[in-house]
Amino acid sequence: MNRWVVLVALALLAVAAGIAVGPAGFGIGDAFAGLLGHGDHAAVAIVRDLRVPRVLLAFLVGGSLAVTGAVLQALVRNPLADPYLLGLSGGAGLGAVAAIAAGVSSAWGVPALAAVGAIAAILLVYRLAVVADAVLDTRVLLLGGVVVGSFAAALVGAILALSPAEGLRSAMLWLLGGFDGASWHALGVFTVYAILPLALLYRDRRLLDLLSLGEEPARFLGADVEPLKRRLYLAASLLTAAAVAVSGIIGFVGLVVPHAIRVLWGSTHAKLLPSAFLLGGALLAAADAVARTAFAPLSLPVGVVTAVLGVPVFAVLVRRWAI
Repeated sequence: MNRWVVLVALALLAVAAGIAVGPAGFGIGDAFAGLLGHGDHAAVAIVRDLRVPRVLLAFLVGGSLAVTGAVLQALVRNPLADPYLLGLSGGAGLGAVAAIAAGVSSAWGVPALAAVGAIAAILLVYRLAVVADAVLDTRVLLLGGVVVGSFAAALVGAILALSPAEGLRSAMLWLLGGFDGASWHALGVFTVYAILPLALLYRDRRLLDLLSLGEEPARFLGADVEPLKRRLYLAASLLTAAAVAVSGIIGFVGLVVPHAIRVLWGSTHAKLLPSAFLLGGALLAAADAVARTAFAPLSLPVGVVTAVLGVPVFAVLVRRWAI
């Protein structure tokens, strides 16, 4: 069977499952009747106003994180690179935790300050990585991300240590990631912010193939390497910042999914990027469904589910390469 058909079917199945299941107490048939506007008014409201935007947002965020991971692994030529290795999670977490500790109550207050923190981390890491003649050194980029992330994590720990219990719990839940704040408005805002970075990254798909060979081979083959690296880093960082702002910190999607696609399909970015988007979206939509239903009526943070799923999958992938 065509691999595209399998991926699309998997993505649709994950979205359908996310819409169908939940702790509300009505069955799958009632859920899809509610999606069509039939049946109980409560079911219609829950499905249309809560589940559908949540599942679609999870799918888009998962796909965006997977694409970003694939791009960063080619950019820094490190198989362990993911959207949060470059200090973005630390900066976003610091902004969100500071907002929660300060008692920000606006629905968009925490995401906005998370985005500000992520962008500040982007700029700081970029400034550290730019060396003589405005060359972006990817080795320093990686080290700068680790340093900035560690510094931000230390500040987050200090804020949490001084926060009251209620603020501490809210901050920890945000740091573990989730979609409890999902809405049609959040979905629309994320979609608007994500379209341009995704389009820019896909436009450079053939140049990514060259860059993954190394900077010198890429130059020899005609790539304008320095502007390309800056463009890729900026687009990937802004896409990650938008994802973190609406979902918190969700790990392993951007690390595991690109490697899984490479094992199954190869490393050509014309296929890698869209297929990683589909698989990453399916993975996060499915993980969110598990998070909502595994211990209903309690809800797990989605980041916990992706870690539980991601660690063994990554171990299998590493074992395959080692052999």
